Amino acid sequence: MLQAPQDTCFSPRQTLRCPHGRVLDLSRPQVMGILNLTPDSFFEGSRVGSDADLLRRAEAMLTAGAAVLDLGGYSSRPGAEDISADEEKRRVVPAVEAVRRAFPEAFISVDTFRASVASEAVAAGADILNDISGGTLDDEMLTTVGRLHAPYVLMHMRGTPQTMIQHTEYSGDIVTELVRYFRDKLTHLRSFGVRDVLLDPGFGFAKTAAQNHELLRRLPELGVLGLPILAGLSRKAMLYKPFGLTPDAALTGTVAVNTIALLNGARLLRVHDVAEAMQTIHLVSNTYPAHPSFPLSP
Repeated sequence: MLQAPQDTCFSPRQTLRCPHGRVLDLSRPQVMGILNLTPDSFFEGSRVGSDADLLRRAEAMLTAGAAVLDLGGYSSRPGAEDISADEEKRRVVPAVEAVRRAFPEAFISVDTFRASVASEAVAAGADILNDISGGTLDDEMLTTVGRLHAPYVLMHMRGTPQTMIQHTEYSGDIVTELVRYFRDKLTHLRSFGVRDVLLDPGFGFAKTAAQNHELLRRLPELGVLGLPILAGLSRKAMLYKPFGLTPDAALTGTVAVNTIALLNGARLLRVHDVAEAMQTIHLVSNTYPAHPSFPLSP
């Protein structure tokens, strides 16, 4: 059986130390609300239309119970258009500044794989860096994360958003491969001084629907690594394509798989629909108050 990295840098604690002096507590599962600053994200309902729309949506998510707001300026849907770092910064940095001014107590995550965007975002007030590439698309990313002392969402993906659908063949057991991937990446992160990490299996990224469901079912096996898990399943194709639906009709499926993710140990749900995710957490808590993989306090 694969073993966790033998170090003390990444402890099994359920807190994240952020660069602006605050700590995000994940001892009870939390919700990350998605705010897409892109014109082409796969779910049209998640796209922010203006500065006023951004603040309105952010306020609604925080009021509904979101602990984290995840701002992204680069669409990572399959086949999405590649944009420049300057364009990504133009979308993201002013948005981070606006949300930080309006909601100083909010935890802000930035969804980027670029070191320069990460640096400017943290300077503008971001707390967490959410990198779909695990540092593979920018050689400076891991060094930058270590320098910034920002919590890092380490996701599994192959290829790029433009090519990932061509990389769904795995030589062996997919969960074993993910554990190896995360174990090796954590060793690199430690060498760069990264202190706080969440693991994201990368549902939908270089994975078939069947592989996504297997990962969800076997999510507890990632617990060998001793780190909190982020589950990003919201409105993804595995939830609507089998029924001939669209992302707009995938809320029911999202609630179903988020329930499974929580029971299998997820600590952060990345979602478009915050109120429904919060209800899911509360209902699972009430039904399984002492579940061994989901110990919720009242």
